Amino acid sequence: MKDSPDKPDKPKRRPRYSGRNPRHFAEKYKEHSPDRYSEDVAKVIEAGKTPAGTHRPIMVREILEVLAPKPGDFAVDCTLGYGGHAQALLAAIQPGGRMIGLDVDPIELPKTELRLRTLGFGPDRFTAIQSNFAGVAKLLPEPADMLLVDLGLSSMQIDNPERGFTYKHDGPLDLRMNPRKGQPASALLAGLDPSGLSELLADNSDEPDADRLARAILHAPATTTLQLAAAVRKAGGGEDSIRRVFQALRIEVNDEFGALESFLRNLPFCLKPGGRVAILSFHSGEDRRVKKSFKTMYQDGVYSSIADEVIRPSPEERRANPRSSSAKLRWAKMGNTG
Repeated sequence: MKDSPDKPDKPKRRPRYSGRNPRHFAEKYKEHSPDRYSEDVAKVIEAGKTPAGTHRPIMVREILEVLAPKPGDFAVDCTLGYGGHAQALLAAIQPGGRMIGLDVDPIELPKTELRLRTLGFGPDRFTAIQSNFAGVAKLLPEPADMLLVDLGLSSMQIDNPERGFTYKHDGPLDLRMNPRKGQPASALLAGLDPSGLSELLADNSDEPDADRLARAILHAPATTTLQLAAAVRKAGGGEDSIRRVFQALRIEVNDEFGALESFLRNLPFCLKPGGRVAILSFHSGEDRRVKKSFKTMYQDGVYSSIADEVIRPSPEERRANPRSSSAKLRWAKMGNTG
């Protein structure tokens, strides 16, 4: 009797989740496919949450008011993310407008470029470049009419445990915007002593218990997100302390303050006379640097006007999207000569 030929392997079934709602990022397949499960995604948004694998742009209306885009303008989105702000600006500068979009994340950038191409923004209107915004001055063919910088993490990065930005679920303690470059946060921790980590926590996140937490964290250096969160809790730190520890490590791993300071120094070379810049920040260390730079350059006559007060999300937006709550928007306008 002949052996029966090998049958082709059956395709693997999608993992199912128990209960009414998925708990893990990989299980949220409906949220990852809004074209197929639009009703499910709408319910997630209605509940004030962000669907997995997506990002809800913050303060779009306020940014459009500040930047005042018009047809034919040349715009730069220095932190492309999911492309929500870029989509709104691209629509506002048509016909004849063009945009360069930068993002350091090699995982999310191709997805966003494809998303904007699908919306009809071809290479004649939109160019995507993988780069940190600190070097934007070297990438522009000419000064721009407007620049936008969103210094926040994207929801895709926050929610995916493999990126190490969240401690809701366990994952590698990475925290790199570009996971193909530099060292992860676990390696950074392994090379620090208590005084170095304490200084880092105080400088990068204003952590009031920096000394005590630094000693506890380095007693058994963490390699996963839940290990780090557990070490902070064991030392008596609450959720705010955990958030500040993750923030401080992320800022250090990605040299975020260095990138922001470099960008602010070179910003006037990136704008046309009368050009505008809008910067969204999400914690005091970022906002202090933006405020100080804008004020100094305004006093020196580089900028003709700057935001008198920080602009915050409306109560309605904060309710609909809690991740917007800490956002602060500042703007500056170049002088008409230069």
